[in-house]
Amino acid sequence: MGFEAKLRWSAVASAVVLACLAAPAASAAEAVTLGTVGQPSANLWPELIALDKGFFAAEDLKVDLVYIQSSAALVQQVTAGSPGIGIQTGLADPLRAAAMGAPISVVRINVQTPPYDLVAKPSIASLKELKGKVISLGGPKDITRIYVERMLKPNGVNPGEFDMVFAGATTARASALLAGAVDAAILLPPFDFQAVAKGFKSLGLTVDYVKDLPFSGTAVNNAWATANKATLEKLMRAESKSIAWFEDGQNRAEALRILKTASSLSDDDIEKAYSFFRDGHYFEPTGKVSRGKLNALAKAMESLGDLPGALDVDKIVLPGVTQMTD
Repeated sequence: MGFEAKLRWSAVASAVVLACLAAPAASAAEAVTLGTVGQPSANLWPELIALDKGFFAAEDLKVDLVYIQSSAALVQQVTAGSPGIGIQTGLADPLRAAAMGAPISVVRINVQTPPYDLVAKPSIASLKELKGKVISLGGPKDITRIYVERMLKPNGVNPGEFDMVFAGATTARASALLAGAVDAAILLPPFDFQAVAKGFKSLGLTVDYVKDLPFSGTAVNNAWATANKATLEKLMRAESKSIAWFEDGQNRAEALRILKTASSLSDDDIEKAYSFFRDGHYFEPTGKVSRGKLNALAKAMESLGDLPGALDVDKIVLPGVTQMTD
């Protein structure tokens, strides 16, 4: 290489180096921890979709899902600020905590109606046949008691005309039913699918009797949400994109693959869960929180003695963050 050529090469190389030094470093995606309950399940489909399809990444977020044993434990951790946000938590828990002064708020409803199924022994063919029978519920003050009472009363079975046993988790209630220890149990998917596949009877879906009580939502630590308002808005946008994607029937095969990859559910359970959640439109698509539904849930909890008194739901949402609707 001649002397002039070397000079030209040196000048080009120097320019490239200077350009690289002058260019701003690519910003790293913001790391966010989302607390949730249990293990990967159909309830978490929107979040799993956002991870798989890059909806979080498109908002410059690097999301880590952390699974916590129960909804109550998740709300306790959000109250303490680690994590600052909990998704798909049973809404009764943040309402109860907020009523007791916890610094948390509800910013979104995730599953807008309870996705329960009342499943009974093979010999029981209808809800009216549960009079005098033993039914497994979540607890004496658990919202599942309201669900069951609302399902039974129109079918001629009043409160006090059936016996109750309590088991906090769906897994325990399903085990009791399969073992013959109870006559019926209120179950979440996929445990209802599995029981029906073994010959047990689905007597009715909660959604057909309970349309005003939201099931799960997103709760935040108030200090965290105030300091991370832009991050929270990004998370909510990604959630809405995921739900719209899930509701598009053209994405069925992809949706099945995403839950299959993330969970230990069988192909049959995943297909049934897809039909159940999509046909029932359980996921709340708008990101708005219904004041009427929160009030209805609070009043139902009051009737069980699960709240210390009347709850002003406007005090458990975050002004400027929670999008409210009547």
